Amino acid sequence: MAVLPLLLCLLPLAPASSPPQPATSSLCPRRCRCQTQSLPLSVLCPGAGLLFVPPSLDRRAAELRLADNFIAAVRRRDLANMTGLLHLSLSRNTIRHVAAGAFADLRALRALHLDGNRLTSLGEGQLRGLVNLRHLILSNNQLAALAASALDDCAETLEDLDLSYNNLEQLPWEALGRLGNVNTLGLDHNLLASVPAGAFSRLHKLARLDMTSNRLTTIPPDPLFSRLPLLARPRGSPASALVLAFGGNPLHCNCELVWLRRLAREDDLEACASPPALGGRYFWAVGEEEFVCEPPVVTHRSPPLAVPAGRPAALRCRAVGDPEPRVRWVSPQGRLLGNSSRARAFPNGTLELLVTEPGDGGIFTCIAANAAGEATAAVELTVGPPPPPQLANSTSCDPPRDGDPDALTPPSAASASAKVADTVPPTDRGVQVTEHGATAALVQWPDQRPIPGIRMYQIQYNSSADDILVYRMIPADSRSFLLTDLASGRTYDLCVLAVYEDSATGLTATRPVGCARFSTEPALRPCGAPHAPFLGGTMIIALGGVIVASVLVFIFVLLMRYKVHGGQPPGKAKTPAPVSSVCSQTNGALGPTPTAPAPEPSAPRAHTVVQLDCESWGPSHEPTGP
Repeated sequence: MAVLPLLLCLLPLAPASSPPQPATSSLCPRRCRCQTQSLPLSVLCPGAGLLFVPPSLDRRAAELRLADNFIAAVRRRDLANMTGLLHLSLSRNTIRHVAAGAFADLRALRALHLDGNRLTSLGEGQLRGLVNLRHLILSNNQLAALAASALDDCAETLEDLDLSYNNLEQLPWEALGRLGNVNTLGLDHNLLASVPAGAFSRLHKLARLDMTSNRLTTIPPDPLFSRLPLLARPRGSPASALVLAFGGNPLHCNCELVWLRRLAREDDLEACASPPALGGRYFWAVGEEEFVCEPPVVTHRSPPLAVPAGRPAALRCRAVGDPEPRVRWVSPQGRLLGNSSRARAFPNGTLELLVTEPGDGGIFTCIAANAAGEATAAVELTVGPPPPPQLANSTSCDPPRDGDPDALTPPSAASASAKVADTVPPTDRGVQVTEHGATAALVQWPDQRPIPGIRMYQIQYNSSADDILVYRMIPADSRSFLLTDLASGRTYDLCVLAVYEDSATGLTATRPVGCARFSTEPALRPCGAPHAPFLGGTMIIALGGVIVASVLVFIFVLLMRYKVHGGQPPGKAKTPAPVSSVCSQTNGALGPTPTAPAPEPSAPRAHTVVQLDCESWGPSHEPTGP
């Protein structure tokens, strides 16, 4: 009975001797430290040499630190069901890929650190589900593209966005403009070359904007900058001040930056990179009066252009100024032209009409504008009837003409095509093309003595089949010039300009002397070459004829030699006898016989010789007498 009370006393002590282990202790990955004493849980794995996100994570964790490892990718299942996670650090790994929806379950996440990795782009689904994100750190990656919808889920909650030290040349500015609660925006050390006007106007809570070390030549004024005082450093700045950092950019200090120069701010290290007069000077040491711009000047425009209907036409306009002017085109009907199904406007000032119609003709206006003003120029386009169809396999030949086809001829002797082109009235009758041939033309213009200080004349021309202008510089004392190396059968538009020194400004200026239009004569078209079968048969016949002729000549030579030597081979020729005449009758009567040498005794004697005619006999036909 004494044993029973002892056992009853020992029973309460049994559980205390071996307390149960927490259920979460087995979920802490190797090489990691887990704080499991109280919630929220923390999983700390910095510098643990991990190659991937540990699969044995406590899904109730509120903090997960995986920095300074060798994780190369974040997969969809790595962070699944971690709905209570508040802070995630993946800094300084080797992450190249984040699966779409990898953070979809992290709806409570407040801070995401992905800096110091190897991300090259951020797509629309990679940050999906982060509806409570406050801090997004993406610095020191290799980002070259940021999708416009990548920040959609966290646009209303994001307070800190760091995109510094990447390779960004463009940004989705419209998406950044929706970050109404952002307080700090880091865009420094990228490749940004421009910022659109009003890009930050809706960022009412922005306190620090860092755009240092980009490729910005100018910073457009923004309503946000005018509402808040700008300071270079945060020391001593009021809570409502905006700290703007823009040093390390190749700033072009002209009138577009006067607004920034007028702002009261502390010293910083900004400097001007251009224009040359201000290059290298301290930004805040340049006076406001030195921030100047130059109004645009149109330096080149297309001469009057004529094209047949249905063909393309390119109108060109070039302008210079500071800043670089933007060129726009206005149609003859007064409409502003841009990219459409029938027209394309290029940044270099070229307007291309893909297919012209008869109603497209008229005066097009080129407008070059910048911050200092604008300049206009007119370009005339004439749309004629469509060209007639051409025969593809014509075998006719042009009639030959006397003289050199390249010789200059008066306009009265020009071809029909040249006469048709010359019916178009030139811009100015002062410039005339008095003579033109197939590849040359003589240009003449009157004396320009009313223009003082003429340095030279400039001739510019192009053909109907080529939009590239050709320039010729002519001495000031010249009144004519012979153009060579022209293409035959083409229409040319030509203008002569006087280059002189403007006494008012001291600059070199140009004044048009006049323009003209002319056409070169078509080149002679040779007859078509014979077909290959015909040419081969002709050659065979000619070769056979030569052979036959050679054989006949050889036979004729042999016959002549045979006849000369009396029917004997050349080595056995007899001494020729005198030629005698023999006359015979047809009735068999003997006629007179010529005297002949006595025959040899053994030779037989012939009784008669009958001949039909009287001929001259040579030795081989001498008759034998009795």
